[in-house]
Amino acid sequence: MCGIVAAVSNRNIVPLLLQGLQRLEYRGYDSCGVAVWQDGLKRGRSTARVAELSLQLEADGVQGGTGIAHTRWATHGVPAVVNAHPHFSHGPQNLTPSGDADGARVALVHNGIIENHDELRAQLQAKGYVFTSQTDTEVIVHLIDSVYQSLSAQTGQGDLLKAVQLAVQQLHGAYAIAVFHQNEPKRVVGARAGSPLILGVGSDKSGAWVENFLASDAMALAGVTDQIVYLEEGDVVDLQPNGYTVFGRTGAVAGTGSAAPAAAAAALAFAQVERPVRTVQAHSGAAELGPYRHYMQKEIFEQPRALADTLEGVEGIVPELFDPIDGPAKAAKIFKDIDSVLILACGTSYYSGCTAKYWLEAIAKIPTQVEIASEYRYRESVPNPRTLVVTITQSGETADTLAALRHAQSLGMAHTLTICNVSTSAMVRECELAYITRAGAEIGVASTKAFSTQLAGLFLLTLALAKTRGALSAADEAQHLKDLRHLPVALQSVLALEPQLIAWAEEFARKENALFLGRGLHYPIALEGALKLKEITYIHAEAYAAGELKHGPLALVTSDMPVVAVAPNDVLIEKLKSNLQEVRARGGVLYVLADGDSRLQASEGVNVIRMPEHYGALSPILHVVPLQLLAYHTACARGTDVDKPRNLAKSVTVE
Repeated sequence: MCGIVAAVSNRNIVPLLLQGLQRLEYRGYDSCGVAVWQDGLKRGRSTARVAELSLQLEADGVQGGTGIAHTRWATHGVPAVVNAHPHFSHGPQNLTPSGDADGARVALVHNGIIENHDELRAQLQAKGYVFTSQTDTEVIVHLIDSVYQSLSAQTGQGDLLKAVQLAVQQLHGAYAIAVFHQNEPKRVVGARAGSPLILGVGSDKSGAWVENFLASDAMALAGVTDQIVYLEEGDVVDLQPNGYTVFGRTGAVAGTGSAAPAAAAAALAFAQVERPVRTVQAHSGAAELGPYRHYMQKEIFEQPRALADTLEGVEGIVPELFDPIDGPAKAAKIFKDIDSVLILACGTSYYSGCTAKYWLEAIAKIPTQVEIASEYRYRESVPNPRTLVVTITQSGETADTLAALRHAQSLGMAHTLTICNVSTSAMVRECELAYITRAGAEIGVASTKAFSTQLAGLFLLTLALAKTRGALSAADEAQHLKDLRHLPVALQSVLALEPQLIAWAEEFARKENALFLGRGLHYPIALEGALKLKEITYIHAEAYAAGELKHGPLALVTSDMPVVAVAPNDVLIEKLKSNLQEVRARGGVLYVLADGDSRLQASEGVNVIRMPEHYGALSPILHVVPLQLLAYHTACARGTDVDKPRNLAKSVTVE
């Protein structure tokens, strides 16, 4: 979602801020902006792309060594320049109609949602602060200004660090912020709670300059620094050109009243802490398109490589595959202790969890429940301390999934494991066990290679639990490993079907509705296919278990409603054939992804693409790829923005 880049340096950092924003464009955004200290606060904001903002800043001569930058995905307030970040505070009743008067005192960018913004807004308005935007963010910048002024009145000198420490204790919700003040031109203060924020440590090898950065994603700093500090929940960080200091919450709560007691309380609420500096290779080359038209197309075709990388080093099925990289071995004991699995995820990751439920119950013989993360934390459930809580997330920073994990832990379910693509993410740090997929950077908003690698990780988990429970024979283990190793080759054969799917896409591009059908293990794949189509083509699509057709959805079937069927040659194929006949009898047009030996024939109103081979339990990983290609080429035919579909963002870090 929203992206943050901030820097303090003794060189002009505007080009670095803009470069960072461009690296974060993959998240999706509807406005962007930069603010710097240049003999006072200066900013530029735009509802166009970062490239246009760059031209605007160049024309205005904006440059400076201290600055903050942001890409915004609208939550509170429509996409408009007035709602774009950075936000300024000029103090009470000190504002021209444009909102950019000389004398701006504080500049701030923010990711997250402030839940008590209405209450804080009323308090600040009573003090004379004038609001010019519809955002919850503007509350924070005025609040920090108000606290700063109180400290200054009490002590004769403001302190941005203390002002931020005091202000954030009044915020309810999620935030990652970067803020600077006109009176302290070589200082940026950052803070996070519920939204990710990292610190980048940079310097010239010759020692000519040193600088420090904040960002919401290490990719924003690719090519600038690879020395990264991951800030923990509740941290506040003080950045200056020659160093930084991190403060962690001690658990004390700041009081209210005069500035002096408040300042003392702030000292109790935060204490200086050490956070490890990690070397993180966030290669900028991951964002290069190469010969592909869109990132989504590139990422679809990267799946054989991504799966090979994800499975690299897997010589046998052992619990140790899921032990933390730099922690003690735990998986073997935990796997023996558990008697059920609870999967928590959102969106595409939720559908990978739904697929895994079939594997876990059929192969590992372990009861499994799959929950939408955003729903799970708000309902009454029955906790079981012997449950393995499995979270699935591409970024490892998905707000709803993190919150669901913490809710499960609060209920006494301490055994946790994540399937995640980012080894340094909050999710990996907060779970006991992890399997890191190696999909690489996924730029397109619609997930493709992250999904297939999640499935590979979940299948390995299934086999590990099955072996621990005595449900996996040596012969079955060997066969499953052979099938896993063959996956990249099998996927290459599936990708060769692209020309046939382009022909289907030309038909779909003229439709406004579509139906997807699957049975058993492939029902979640039908759900994922429908999601991909609606995400990037804006065609309304629904998916059903094929046996449910006669219980309602059949009423929708006409010649204008294309029906896609996932039809592997498994134990349910004859049942599925009967469901397809129900569609044809009502004039529906079928598009069937069939295994070569399924004896489904093309005819009038029945279009068939034959998969290269039947792949047994791993068939879902192969069958999802044609659905990805169908959605992609339909979107191209309709002329939509494939990589940045409207209203959507890549990394959903707000509730």
